[in-house]
Order: sequence, then structure tokens, then C-alpha cells
Amino acid sequence: MKKTIVTSFIALISLATFSQNEHANHNMSTETKQESTTPKKVLSPHTSAMAMVGDAHVHIDYSSPSVRNRMVFGGLVGYNSVWQAGAHKATWIETNKALKIDGKILPAGKYGFFVVPGKESWKVMFNSNWDQHGKDEYSEAEDVLVATISPESLVSIQESLTYTVEDKKNNNGVISLAWEKSKIEIPFEVMVSKK
Repeated sequence: MKKTIVTSFIALISLATFSQNEHANHNMSTETKQESTTPKKVLSPHTSAMAMVGDAHVHIDYSSPSVRNRMVFGGLVGYNSVWQAGAHKATWIETNKALKIDGKILPAGKYGFFVVPGKESWKVMFNSNWDQHGKDEYSEAEDVLVATISPESLVSIQESLTYTVEDKKNNNGVISLAWEKSKIEIPFEVMVSKK
């Protein structure tokens, strides 16, 4: 009888020790998993800019690359060549009201936004094909509105590509793009429907 009790007691101790070791191993593997799933820094984070200008909601969706000690315009982004005005997918702009840009009407809708940077002037294009990767599918034939803008030189480096939409009151606004040492501003007017 004593022998059976001692044997049972030893078996219980062994089982308890085994359970503790398994629990410790489980905790270690959980901790390891948590460490390995720590998110890495995204080089060109997906972001957006938007504002209400009059009755128009203007929304820009883009990925924002950084300069990272590179020559951007005239280097990474060549002069006089089409650029999707962001990283990865093409930047898109959506407006729920028609806008007048450079004397032309951009109907309400969603557009791919492309630019052709130059030293003296930039061409900006609002393209009907808004859902595309980079500029691979860009077609000039699908441009809905094209305007020419004079760039400004920035005094200090704008590290991350940044868009803003600014309400200038009285149904006027400005879309701006700034990166590296260049900035463009695209003035627009919200078209008010006549009753």
C-alpha cells in the first residue's frame, strides 16, 4: 500500500513538473511570435489629404515617399517624363463637385493624378483611369484635364511627399504638392450649380 502511494505521489510530481515546463515553453513561443510580428517601418506610407471647399469635398489619396538623401527631381523622378505623383499606386483625387482649374472644368468624379515635372514648368494631368499601379497604364488619351503650373523652390528640404487641400474661401481652394525642394500649387474654383 505504501509503495502504491509513493509511486502515485512520484507520478503526480512528474506530471506537475512536465506541465510547468510545457507552460514555460508555450510562453516562450508566444513571446518569440510577438517579437517577430513587430511591424517594420514603411518607407512610403499610404496617406491622404482632404478638405471641404465651399460645397466640395476634395480628397487626395497617395503614398508618401521620402527624399532619403537622394536627388529627386531631375534624378529619381526624371524631368519631362510622366510620374504618378506618389509611390506605388497612382495618386488619385476625388471631388463631389465640378472644379474649374486653369479655366477648364473638371467634372465631379475620381481621377488619377499625374505630373510631368520640368525645371521651368510642370504639366499636371487629371486622368480618368484612377485605379492603376504607378504609371504603367497611363494613357494621355484618358486625360480629362491638363494644366501647366510654375513650380516654387523651397528654402529647406521637404523630406516626405506632402499634399494639402486648402480652403481659400468664396468657393476657391488650392491643391498643393511639396517634395524635396519643389512645390506646386493648383488653384481651383468650385462650380456652384445655378438654381
